Amino acid sequence: MTRSTDIPAAGSTLEHDVYLALQRLSLRLRDETEEVFKAQGLSSTQFNVLRILRGAGDQGLTCGEIGARLINKDPDVTRLLDRMEKHGLVERARSEQDRRVVLTRLSGRGRDLVGHFDGPLSELHGRQFAHLEPEQLQALLALLQGAPTA
Repeated sequence: MTRSTDIPAAGSTLEHDVYLALQRLSLRLRDETEEVFKAQGLSSTQFNVLRILRGAGDQGLTCGEIGARLINKDPDVTRLLDRMEKHGLVERARSEQDRRVVLTRLSGRGRDLVGHFDGPLSELHGRQFAHLEPEQLQALLALLQGAPTA
C-alpha cells in the first residue's frame, strides 16, 4: 500500500520532493536521538553544548563561541548555560588573561555524561543508516557537506 507521503504532489518539483524527504528524515533522526537524551534528562541542545565543550578541552569557550558552534541556534545561550551550571554539568570562570571574559568548561559530571552517550549514539546511528553501504554514506556526506549553508 502506498502512503500519501510517498505520492508527489501535483506540480511539485524534484527539488521540492528532495526538500520534503530531507525534512521528514531530519525529524525522524532528531526524534530518535532525543529519546536517547531524554533518559538522562538532557535535551539535544544541552548535549550539543557538552559535545562542543568536550572538543574545546580545558581551555573552555565563551558564551558567544558556544552559540556560534551550536547545531540548533539558541537565542539565549546564557540562560542555557545557567541551567547547565545549576545542574553541575558545566563550570564558568573568568579568564586569567582578560577578567572581562567568562569561559565555560565541562565539569567532571558533564564530562562523564557526554562520554556516557558515545556508545548509545554510535549504536543508534549504526541502526539509522544500516541500509546504506559505506560508499553510499560517503557519497551522501559529500553531497550534504557540499550544500550551501547560507
